[in-house]
Amino acid sequence: MASTTLALGVVLIVLGLTGYVLTGMVSITALIPAFFGLALALLGLVARDERKRKHAMHAAVVVALIGFAGSVPGLLKIGDYVNGTAARPAAVISQSVMALLTLGYIVIAIRSFVAARRNRV
Repeated sequence: MASTTLALGVVLIVLGLTGYVLTGMVSITALIPAFFGLALALLGLVARDERKRKHAMHAAVVVALIGFAGSVPGLLKIGDYVNGTAARPAAVISQSVMALLTLGYIVIAIRSFVAARRNRV
């Protein structure tokens, strides 16, 4: 899971930087996925230490959950993007991608936590 967390962090950093550059570098909010990605990447690195893994992975899921909650509004506006009526199309795309990535990560992490708990007993 540490590698998955690190990979998600890198993908979110790339998403944020790409969105920032493609929108003309005018709004710092385009970097929000990169900020979440940085936090996840750091937690993924910390989780490589066996003694710190459990806490780092739980913290990573909390970060992903907050990121998911913050990006869901963009996912809900995907219809406006498809219709061509979205006020900020780049934001809708970025938020939608972030929502889907973080949701997938949360599902994978919960499954991992359940499997670890079962194997511990």
